[in-house]
Amino acid sequence: MAELLRQPRPRRRIARWALQLGAALLFVVFVALGTWQVQRLGWKQDLIARVDKRLAAPAVTAPGASRWESITKAEDEYRRVLVRGAFDHSREVLVGASTELGTGYWVITPLRSTDGNWVLVNRGFVPPEFKARVSRTATEAQGEVEVQGLLRLTEPVGQLLRKNDPAQGRWYSRDVQAIGRTLKLEGPLAPYFIDEADTRPDPKAETWPRGGLTVVRFPNSHLSYALTWYVMAAMTAGMAFYLWREQRRRERAGDGADEEAGADQDQGEGEGDRATEPS
Repeated sequence: MAELLRQPRPRRRIARWALQLGAALLFVVFVALGTWQVQRLGWKQDLIARVDKRLAAPAVTAPGASRWESITKAEDEYRRVLVRGAFDHSREVLVGASTELGTGYWVITPLRSTDGNWVLVNRGFVPPEFKARVSRTATEAQGEVEVQGLLRLTEPVGQLLRKNDPAQGRWYSRDVQAIGRTLKLEGPLAPYFIDEADTRPDPKAETWPRGGLTVVRFPNSHLSYALTWYVMAAMTAGMAFYLWREQRRRERAGDGADEEAGADQDQGEGEGDRATEPS
């Protein structure tokens, strides 16, 4: 009888194993997520270092048609470039923008480079009151010019909740190919655009469009994310250990109580046997 009392209940055993298995799975998942964030941290730091190096380097000639197919985001975006050619101001496009100067538009103007190709140039930001081209024709460069700025890759389709509508002239992203088709540009079109630098002789001059407003900033919270996942893994392991220890303590206490109950019962049975012996 005492042996039967010492046997654990099947349901309790299954529940304990299920809890331990769940804790182990959570621990593995949390550690994996933390390690992934550490890897992302390394990638982000490398990206920031590469972009900073490009921004500090002198401007180079913008990639020509022979290099277009090899241009990549990882190796070329935010590179300082220059290109020579003439603007076609009659075919500019306005793209919705939100900048440190407020909301308004990017002025995207096609430039016919000296090698005969087209390059879209983001000449800068204009507030809504300078949306009409007639309000800023005095700042339009005429003839052959040299444009310096940052190489940017195309932004296809539009934004998450707002899609480009070329037919209505509503643009929310700088989709190079779509803009080129809408403008009916004759000849090859570069697969990138250039964010023109601020070329104002007087930085305080109120002239539009305003270049040099490209925001080069990469959020880097991967270290805090990694620490969060590792802390959760440690908490899971600690909680699992605590529950295991408590279960072991209860099992030992239960075994002791079972032994005492078994001993008492054996003693009671012995006394009963003695009481029934003939005198």
